[in-house]
Amino acid sequence: MHYCSSMYAPLKHVIVKDPKDAFRSQTHLSEEWKTFNYLSEPNYEEALSEYAEFIGILEKYVETIDYLPIAEEVGLDSLYAHDPVKFTPNGAIILKSGKKLRQPEAGVYKDFLQQKGIPVIGELTGEAVSDGGDIVWLDDRTLVVGRGYRTNDEAIRQLKDMTADLVDEFIVVQLPHDLGEAECLHLMSFISMVDQDLAVVHSRLMPVFFRQLLIERGIQLVEVPKNEYDSLGCNVLALAPRVCVIPQGNKETKQQLLDAGATVYEYKGDEITVKGTGGPTCLTCPVVRG
Repeated sequence: MHYCSSMYAPLKHVIVKDPKDAFRSQTHLSEEWKTFNYLSEPNYEEALSEYAEFIGILEKYVETIDYLPIAEEVGLDSLYAHDPVKFTPNGAIILKSGKKLRQPEAGVYKDFLQQKGIPVIGELTGEAVSDGGDIVWLDDRTLVVGRGYRTNDEAIRQLKDMTADLVDEFIVVQLPHDLGEAECLHLMSFISMVDQDLAVVHSRLMPVFFRQLLIERGIQLVEVPKNEYDSLGCNVLALAPRVCVIPQGNKETKQQLLDAGATVYEYKGDEITVKGTGGPTCLTCPVVRG
């Protein structure tokens, strides 16, 4: 089985977590949303209905959707199934989140993958911390890792070792401080690959070398304006090359994608996306593409 080393090849198998299992109840949300630094308290029933719409879009394209189990030891952020692991062609690497509250998710994920018979090829150890949102396959043999508050140098060293035989080019992108340590800025906060030659970006946060590298590789850039960056317009999930999902309310970004020949699906994400700052790429962990 060839697992994922792409952000845009046709999505065949994905892991998600239902908000009924991540959020549990309105009472649980009331008690926990501040701890997890959400913008405001999500509405539980609304979250379930938004999620049903989102899954409905996925089901049009994705053959296998696996749901992570409810687990006592993990919190609200477990909804964002992308971050605790990163897939490579040979299987999964178990990560250790740079957000302490999220670290227990790795163990739950590892057990889940083992039950499903999905190989785990490595695991971050010691001081290493990294989130899946900081690790992007630019193409099958190019891995880009963001160095920021959620991913440290030791994690980068370990990831480089674990992927040495899978990667021709391993690129480290220094992330800006932006809104600070308490906020979540990932590499994937400002880039989403939608095809081999099409990326949705927020250039203001990009190091110059990285932006130039994308352009040199012939990648067309869809520029997300500041107001739509704040409504997660830069967080775009490719279901197949130039077929993508974007949170509702990002008109300019959507139009640029349409102009680039993309098919664009939208879902209402007030509760499951905006309040916890996690868009469609965060809600999904691609296992198999291609």
